Amino acid sequence: MLNKLILRIPARFRNRYGLVAALMLAWITLFADNDIWTLWKNRRALSAMRDQREWYDRELARTKEQLAEIASDKDLLEKFARERYLMKRDNEDIFVLVAER
Repeated sequence: MLNKLILRIPARFRNRYGLVAALMLAWITLFADNDIWTLWKNRRALSAMRDQREWYDRELARTKEQLAEIASDKDLLEKFARERYLMKRDNEDIFVLVAER
């Protein structure tokens, strides 16, 4: 009975070296610190970070262009300060209109 059961196991797993190799492969693949699941999660996170880096690079380039544009034109600098930071002259009042939702 036991002999029949042993014969049903493939020959490479009946060999103790093959069994140890299979167990090591299973351990490395499923339970080690760098298993497949962790590797997959890390690759997804890296991809997301690369996408973020590209977005930040584009935003940085756009901001540098705006800065160069504002630094070269005094009227544009004044417009930017009034719109963005609600700056005003001494004799002016500011009314901020907020759209209803």
